[in-house]
Amino acid sequence: MTNLSVNINKVATIRNARGGNVPNVKEFALNCERFGANGVTVHPRPDERHIRRSDVYDLRPILRTEFNIEGYPSDEFIELLLKVKPAQATLVPDAPDQITSNTGWDVENNLDFLTQVVDRLKEAGIRTSIFVNPDEKSIKLAARAGADRVELYTEPYAAGYAQDRETAVAPYVAASETAHKCGLGVNAGHDLNLENLAFFCEKMPYLNEVSIGHALISDALYLGLEETIKQYKSCLK
Repeated sequence: MTNLSVNINKVATIRNARGGNVPNVKEFALNCERFGANGVTVHPRPDERHIRRSDVYDLRPILRTEFNIEGYPSDEFIELLLKVKPAQATLVPDAPDQITSNTGWDVENNLDFLTQVVDRLKEAGIRTSIFVNPDEKSIKLAARAGADRVELYTEPYAAGYAQDRETAVAPYVAASETAHKCGLGVNAGHDLNLENLAFFCEKMPYLNEVSIGHALISDALYLGLEETIKQYKSCLK
């Protein structure tokens, strides 16, 4: 079964809008685990507009499922990872002021940089995933960089799902097969939701984990967190 990691950035966004500690990020993360999530994802950005560095330190000792920290591998970010030592680090090519991830790495032109980062993280025992577009070259180069997994950027799949879902998913099926042949695990994330997730999971020959935040947190406003996680987990069977 594919694991579900809940990205809780949006919970921190709501908290930060008013100051204080409501909603409580730690309590929300623990409830995600209690209701069946297999992991928790955070993306601490340099401006701390949602998840803060202090949140990362607070979450690490209390979580019992996999902790995934994603971000651009700046010196500051790597320092945070080496101190916290999450189960997984997901390297994304986001600029500091970027609203959300909107493309995978240009792995070819960043191969030396990514290889150095992956080497440092692997020495610390941190599983490393590189955020990529679903193309064969990027995936093969991610393997060459020493990554353990790739995370496939799924916004193009979500955008094309309503018009022709078979065509939309085809590059991801091929990417999954390529990654498996290269010895890489496969994660996926961005714009996956209750409408398109089950089909995606059904078609993917290899899929270790999906990381979902915005859609899941939005659905929880209507359905409640426990029911929402239950429905997302059902899509992954």
